Amino acid sequence: MTNRTTAAYVAGCAADGSGLRTAGLVADFSSVLSDKVARRVLPRPLFVDDAEIRRFADDAVRVFDLITSLPARLFDGDLRAYCAALRIPESWYPLLTRLGGGPPPLYARADMYHDGGSFQLLEFNIESNLGGLDRTGEIPRKFLEVDAFARFAAEHRLSHTHTGKRVAALLRELGAEVAEGREPTVVLLDGPGGLAEDGGESHSIGELMRRCGLDFHVGELDEVSERGSHLFFRSRRIDVVLRDFSAHQLAVDPVARRCAELVFRKHEDREIVLWTPLESTLYSNKGCLAMLSDPRFRSAFTPGELALVDRVVPWTRAIGQDAAPELLDECREHKDEILLKPNSLFGGAGIVAGWESDDRTWAESLRTAPRQGYVAQRRVVPDREPVVDPVSGEVEDWEATWGLYLTPGGYTGVSARVSPIGAGAVISMTANARTRAAGVFTT
Repeated sequence: MTNRTTAAYVAGCAADGSGLRTAGLVADFSSVLSDKVARRVLPRPLFVDDAEIRRFADDAVRVFDLITSLPARLFDGDLRAYCAALRIPESWYPLLTRLGGGPPPLYARADMYHDGGSFQLLEFNIESNLGGLDRTGEIPRKFLEVDAFARFAAEHRLSHTHTGKRVAALLRELGAEVAEGREPTVVLLDGPGGLAEDGGESHSIGELMRRCGLDFHVGELDEVSERGSHLFFRSRRIDVVLRDFSAHQLAVDPVARRCAELVFRKHEDREIVLWTPLESTLYSNKGCLAMLSDPRFRSAFTPGELALVDRVVPWTRAIGQDAAPELLDECREHKDEILLKPNSLFGGAGIVAGWESDDRTWAESLRTAPRQGYVAQRRVVPDREPVVDPVSGEVEDWEATWGLYLTPGGYTGVSARVSPIGAGAVISMTANARTRAAGVFTT
């Protein structure tokens, strides 16, 4: 967003021989990020008012509480009916309720745009495998190692929250509950074969947690075994499992399911702590925001809750088998203002933006969406972020998706993904080659 700090930074980059302009080239991100991300860091950080981001974090915590109350409010506590409404596969139900089906602990990343006036909540990732943990504190830390930027930061009184340190402290605290006075051992566990498929970020997070002082390891479910009453990863006794495996992996792989059951049982026996249980997946579905936004359900919320939803959640509607013809007609009529998002995919996969589609493609997308389970969401136009090219000196306008991290202590930091305006509706490191990772400082 184009605040005073951003304007001062851009002006500083324009000066001849400016060290600010090249700060992003000088900073050594390769030592703290995966190779894939280290080569794709924006030349400058983003800047946001500290009070504004913390106010939105408070709002996001309240939205989290609303989302996790949806089964009770809208379905009289019937989780099967809730899952059916969200198109969650029936085969996942026993897994998602294996540890009781209750609301999960607060551990999430809220993705939002800033439209120039306020933040708008686009998606709520309520899971334990939150992407970007290694970027949130480490990109700002590396910028501060560049003298020109450090001087700018001191002059403008910039600060940042190191999400990795906060998460490491949380995992150590959880481990203390079961470690019996030992330094707890934490293991990030993916499903069998998951690390070979895309384990770069997992290993980067592992290195981050070790820099933060944790006894931290990265592996897969089939590397776990039981010895006596304890759970081991290779030769290490486990105290905390940071879950990176998914319900889908367990549903299709009997080996993964059998190994996960051992983890579940040890969690129940209080031998280990599983962070977080698969119950989180019940609330990470994009259809949850549609339930909050849908006028059919407004009677289930208080006036204050409705005011919160109206303020921070853009118009969002479920496109399922029971989608009203009037809703589909509205989506056709307002094609240039709406995008379609699949309920359960991530990383920008499956998103169709009406303003980037011809009439035929949009009509076909609306025809197939009810069978697959989608939401329609009103377009939010993000405010511009001017960025000075470190080589040419030219100024180009970018746009950002902000990622706000939340833990039981509340606000735990913020990062961003950015792409040039006009480079596509999806700002994703996996789905858009022009997307860059950005550090964030608060002012």
